[in-house]
Amino acid sequence: MAFELPTLPYAKDALAPAMSAETLEYHHGKHHNKYVNTLNDLITGTEYEGQSLEEIIKATAGKADKKGIFNNAAQHFNHSFFWTCMTPGGGGKPTGDLARKIDESFGDYDSFRKKFAAEAGTHFGSGWAWLVADGNALKVISTHDAEDPIHMGLKPIITCDVWEHAYYIDYRNERPKFIDAFLDKLVNWDFAARQL
Repeated sequence: MAFELPTLPYAKDALAPAMSAETLEYHHGKHHNKYVNTLNDLITGTEYEGQSLEEIIKATAGKADKKGIFNNAAQHFNHSFFWTCMTPGGGGKPTGDLARKIDESFGDYDSFRKKFAAEAGTHFGSGWAWLVADGNALKVISTHDAEDPIHMGLKPIITCDVWEHAYYIDYRNERPKFIDAFLDKLVNWDFAARQL
């Protein structure tokens, strides 16, 4: 069964002004859709046809001759995950078990926020900033291009896309402003708590 572009969990204008409908039209409707279509083309008639996205990512990670499949599978996963990491009226501080886990792992929310913003803001080139679970601890990491935590044995909790197409329409070259908007107005802590 072919992979499909997931429907956004909100209307395209629901995240404005932090993220515009125009950004989602291009980012979801064009960039993400291209990864899905390319992945389907690449796996048709191969041993990967019929496998889950996670299985394909793990099976192709680090294999030079499977780089195209890995890149498109991982980008499909990363983007699908990213859309659920945002919600209208999101942002601010988490509560409950997730808040306690962040305090245990980073000292307090402000320390976590500073670390996440720095990781996302200083990542050179295209990539992703992640809050991940590594056993019982939470960590902030960044990955380059299509890389993701799945094949590293880490559990993704939230991610912020720091490829330029994620923010350039709304923020031009001001990536730090986009990261602030993601953390303060968009991040879906309820989804993150379910991931945890």
